Amino acid sequence: MKAAVGDRIVVPGHHVGDPVQEGEIVGVEGKEGGPPYHVRWLADGHEGLYYPGPDATVEHRPEAAAN
Repeated sequence: MKAAVGDRIVVPGHHVGDPVQEGEIVGVEGKEGGPPYHVRWLADGHEGLYYPGPDATVEHRPEAAAN
């Protein structure tokens, strides 16, 4: 898994009815975009270091169009 600052991390709920957790990656601590990531969780604004499990996915931010 590779990510950059500004990407979004998405973690599905683990039980029926659990909400999907989404956060913005505000820091990358691993080498070459690897984990762990410093994440600001969108639901409550909590920030912390996150080591993603196999169910987590990264949504890469769209790159700005070149002028």
